[in-house]
Amino acid sequence: MTQTRRIFTFVLRLLALAATVSATIVMVNSHDSTRVLNLTFKAKFSDSPTFTYFVIVEAIVSGYNLIILLLSSKGSLWRIVIILDVVAALLLTSSMSAALAIAQVGKKGNTHAGWLPICGQVSKFCNHVSGALVAGILAAIFYYVLNLFILYNVLNPLFVAKPN
Repeated sequence: MTQTRRIFTFVLRLLALAATVSATIVMVNSHDSTRVLNLTFKAKFSDSPTFTYFVIVEAIVSGYNLIILLLSSKGSLWRIVIILDVVAALLLTSSMSAALAIAQVGKKGNTHAGWLPICGQVSKFCNHVSGALVAGILAAIFYYVLNLFILYNVLNPLFVAKPN
């Protein structure tokens, strides 16, 4: 891999790391409370298994990405890294999709199930969740671009016509 390709890959990994760390921190710090009829209701990410899954996946991918950034680029592990990058992108997508669905229910509610929207009462919580989801979406995009770039570089020699 040429120096320019290594730099591009490093920058994409760094951006993905920043996005996953940001998503994790913002989601973990999402909490709010409201008082209704002398009762206090608290909203925090750990109340929802989906948001907890989102945080766990973002944290795992952050740690994995940090380890990969610290690895030497001239090792035999890079074939495994390509596979793990695809797994990381899929995990990010699944956790983000699930969290987006729950966030949508929190924002709009579900009249068919009788679930009321909560974002009017705990707007700070919903704003933090929205910020974490945006960072999660960016992380997934960075990972998919990274995967496409790496796969192109790995497969490109297979499709180049050899001169006669």
